[in-house]
Amino acid sequence: MTDTNTLKNNRHAAGIVYLEIISWILLVFLDQLTKVWAVNALKGKDPRVLIQGVLEFYYLENHGAAFSLFQNAQWFFFLVAVAAITVIAYFLWKIPKTRRFMPLHVLLTLIGAGAAGNLLDRLIFSYVRDFIYFSLINFPVFNVADMYVTVSTILLVILIIFVYRDEDFEAMRHRGAR
Repeated sequence: MTDTNTLKNNRHAAGIVYLEIISWILLVFLDQLTKVWAVNALKGKDPRVLIQGVLEFYYLENHGAAFSLFQNAQWFFFLVAVAAITVIAYFLWKIPKTRRFMPLHVLLTLIGAGAAGNLLDRLIFSYVRDFIYFSLINFPVFNVADMYVTVSTILLVILIIFVYRDEDFEAMRHRGAR
């Protein structure tokens, strides 16, 4: 009986890993697709105003980070993205594959896909293609990958503070991937 349960648990865990990999690929593809659209529809053209004074599509080639930090430091962004993706992959492997931890799996998959989407831009173009602009607050121009990372990181912090307990993370340290 134990062998049957172990086999079921291993299949379930493998299914979740495959789902995460497929989701990661699809999310990166969606990010890249929106960036291709932005290049074709917006590059060298006037911004497309969606809501006057609030939101517009405006093409920008970002050679740095938000607020123009670290301009042209591509090696730095490459190292940070590779490190982030590696750490996220490790945690996705370690976090138990149970219903309780599914929100962590989803959020880490989104963060990893966002990091991978912008890393792909930096590797291919040496810059990130940004195109969403909140003019109401003069927020830096961003893209879909940035939304994955930002929204998921905020939700991840909320989960860690208000939902998960120290015991949950301690159990991960001892159990490993299940």
